[in-house]
Amino acid sequence: MSKFFFNKLFRYLSIFLFFNSSISPVRSSSALAAWSLNSNGVLELRTKSNSKLKAYFQKGGNTFGDRFWIDFPGELKNPRTIEGNGPIKEIRLGKPIKGKTRLVVEFSANTNLKPLNWRLVGIDQNRWEIKLFSLPKNSFKKIGEGLVSKSTINPRAKQKFFSVTERNQEFLQLPDVKKNKFYVVLDPGHGGQDPGAIGIGGLKESEVVLDVSKRVKNLLSEKGVFVRMTRNNEVDLDLPPRVSIANRTDADIFVSIHANASRGKRRDINGLETFYYTGWRGRLLAKKIQKQILKVSPGSPDRGVRQGRFFVIKNTKMPAVLVEIGFLTGRLDARRLEKSIHRKRIAYAITKGILEYLSRLG
Repeated sequence: MSKFFFNKLFRYLSIFLFFNSSISPVRSSSALAAWSLNSNGVLELRTKSNSKLKAYFQKGGNTFGDRFWIDFPGELKNPRTIEGNGPIKEIRLGKPIKGKTRLVVEFSANTNLKPLNWRLVGIDQNRWEIKLFSLPKNSFKKIGEGLVSKSTINPRAKQKFFSVTERNQEFLQLPDVKKNKFYVVLDPGHGGQDPGAIGIGGLKESEVVLDVSKRVKNLLSEKGVFVRMTRNNEVDLDLPPRVSIANRTDADIFVSIHANASRGKRRDINGLETFYYTGWRGRLLAKKIQKQILKVSPGSPDRGVRQGRFFVIKNTKMPAVLVEIGFLTGRLDARRLEKSIHRKRIAYAITKGILEYLSRLG
């Protein structure tokens, strides 16, 4: 195939492989803050938050090897070339045009690459990674500049904001509602012999959503809201009993918490969505929760607020929603949902959405 074909094909694929958002101003300094090409063949990047990246691939010729490069908004101050090792001939950083930065990885001749399988994944709002090659262990020396894992958030502030066990800043920032007035039914999906979705590394939906639901219950209880869980442990519970519990208690709202899985367990599919069955109250509740869970999951796609005909929200008498807190089969979402700290964030977000809705009821 011609070089032209590969260039056009990879540029076309980049529309699907890369997460795009707002572009930094042209005259700003480079959005590329740090990078590292590790011994496992993974290129890691740290950028300014919400930067737009564009990637390209060029098949090698007689005088040069295959090339992969990424363009970043903002202008690089000091162009430079860094000597490579193993399959890497060199890495160049430059400014191809005014207001842009380009990171070029040029491979040595005869390096076996499979660019059509490459996927650039947004780890969070300012970190990215893509696997470029595979080599035997210890056959390649790491190349990089700067600290890729550096956080843009003050670690102490983050820990305080998301701690669930103490009466701290997080609790104080949750909306207040009238104590002992509202009744909420929380429904952790699946359970027992029905684990629901099975994700990367054997992550089980039933366990993840039960953990998140318990955290939501604790936060709501602290605010004076009566909470009933359809299940409190790993038991198999059919759908009609879940609806019956909600309808018998005459709850104000019903919130079913789930995690998603894609067909074929595609790791490139991630995202958050919230369903309601009908009515403006259900839609409002869904919008409140969706807005909050997106805030604590930067980079995870917004799949929107949608109408659904799920049994548990169709047959409950009160406003009801079903929240999908991420894809257990998605590389980005699964990596987050397996961690306790992210489950705390999701629980906090769902709680805040619920309280914002209840506060409108008086």
